Amino acid sequence: MNMSAAPPVALQEPEPDVLEEIQHLLDKWKDKEGNLIMILHEIQNKYGFVPRDVALAVAKRLEIRLAQIYEVLTFYHYFKLVAPGKHNITVCNGTACYLKGCAQLIQKLETILGIPEGQTTKDQMFHLETVRCIGCCGMSPAMVVDGRTLGKVKPDDMKALVDDIKTIEKASGEERDN
Repeated sequence: MNMSAAPPVALQEPEPDVLEEIQHLLDKWKDKEGNLIMILHEIQNKYGFVPRDVALAVAKRLEIRLAQIYEVLTFYHYFKLVAPGKHNITVCNGTACYLKGCAQLIQKLETILGIPEGQTTKDQMFHLETVRCIGCCGMSPAMVVDGRTLGKVKPDDMKALVDDIKTIEKASGEERDN
């Protein structure tokens, strides 16, 4: 039995303009307490997630282990490790929503989108995630779609929701073509 580890994945250094932005962030936050979190916040705000090659570049320039950066990224729910979709669907998995059937919403969306929770569709159109609570317990089960809160949703509503987004996307694409 061969117990050798898989070869490490080679990460490319980010483009020069990205390296320049990283250096600007490091200079901006270098003498401030909590600078790693603030640097990562700015990266997240720019890309919608923290790209691995950018995290590695930050680690090199701060002279810290990449694992230290990932300790921060995985501890705080705010940070994303994968690129978000153009349309983000967040299903509340808090107690009230759980009791009112959010698991069925998640299951239906996973089937319709063809991805598990926490992933983005291959075409980068949709990202599906769950969160502990969105603070809309009186509307349970609730979800947030592209920043818009929806309440008392049913599994049967999910196909129409996704189809409506696709229809709007198609129409806006056709408008750009004209």
